[in-house]
Amino acid sequence: MAVESKAEVRAQLNAMLVELEHRLASIKRDVTRSHSGDWAEQAQERENDEVEDAIGVETRQSIADTRAALARLDADTYGSCERCGEPISAARLQVLPTAAHCVNCAD
Repeated sequence: MAVESKAEVRAQLNAMLVELEHRLASIKRDVTRSHSGDWAEQAQERENDEVEDAIGVETRQSIADTRAALARLDADTYGSCERCGEPISAARLQVLPTAAHCVNCAD
């Protein structure tokens, strides 16, 4: 990987990480807010909390994936499949910069 593209990838991953961390903080604030005194509204708010919890789990996984991609970048293994060792296509990395596996090895 060229120095320029490595720096660009790092910048992209860091920007993603900042955005994900802001999203997670917002989700945490929403989930911890107090609920309405009205039982019907409270039931709806609790359903919304479940959705926000699921989004929070997904966001935490995305944060972990982004940090793992940054670690691979530091280890000079970014862009190589963790299973087979073959290069991950540039098109795949452009769409999914946190990809750890090539298309053939992806789950």
